[in-house]
Amino acid sequence: MKKALTLMVGTLLLASCDQLFKSNQNSEENYQLDSLQSIIDQKDDDLNEMMDAFNEIQAGFDEINEAEGRVNLLNESAEGNNVKANIQENMEFIENVMEENRRKIAELEEKLKSSSLNSTKLQETLNKLTAQLQEKTKEIDELKNALAERDVKIQELDESVNKLTQENTQVKAEKDATTAIAQKQDAQLNTAWYVFGTNKELKSHKIIVDGDVLKSKDFDAEYFTKIDIRNTTVIPLNSKSAKLLTTHPQGSYSLLKDGKGEYTLRITNPTEFWSVSKYLVIRVK
Repeated sequence: MKKALTLMVGTLLLASCDQLFKSNQNSEENYQLDSLQSIIDQKDDDLNEMMDAFNEIQAGFDEINEAEGRVNLLNESAEGNNVKANIQENMEFIENVMEENRRKIAELEEKLKSSSLNSTKLQETLNKLTAQLQEKTKEIDELKNALAERDVKIQELDESVNKLTQENTQVKAEKDATTAIAQKQDAQLNTAWYVFGTNKELKSHKIIVDGDVLKSKDFDAEYFTKIDIRNTTVIPLNSKSAKLLTTHPQGSYSLLKDGKGEYTLRITNPTEFWSVSKYLVIRVK
């Protein structure tokens, strides 16, 4: 019985030791697996972060290309404050995105150096982005030069336009002055004065002096009515007696009575009528 008990205890001890060994072995394996999984997870995070950065940088270059296209289109279009403002806005956008891409590429370079990822493909992609950044920087510089040259040409064009405008203004002023003189001369040529009144009225205004008509230098010119001979061809005299005292060619006018027997002067040929004198004096009763 004692031997059997001893054998049983020994068997249990062996079984217990074997189970403990296996337990320790499993714990070590689990620790190693956890560590490996942690490394894998970290590499996945690094890789995902880098890929996101790659995509953001490429999207930035795509936006820059679109903005460049807009600037080139605006640069070829008509002049105007709106066009200049749009070009400026797009160029500022390009500069901001370019600066952001430079920063992101620099961060990727540092991250790739310190990362446990040792990927040739990642380095090749980063190199391509760096080359693309350098090429795009060159393009933007060329675009800036083109815009600067455009501004110079616009300034030269503005100066030419201003000069031409000044010349046109001077020509217009001279033309206006000539037109004004011509209009004044034309008005003078077509201006006449007439007066009708009784013998007493005409004498009181020194239009008739000692039987002579308009011989006095100080006759009352304000008593006359000023007319445009092209427009005034009919002068109602409101009198049953009328006689022209100034000289006007026969056949260029007529004195006609209306239903009340009052005279009206009708000038049938204004040019001829006013050819001798631009003053008309009619005596009425």
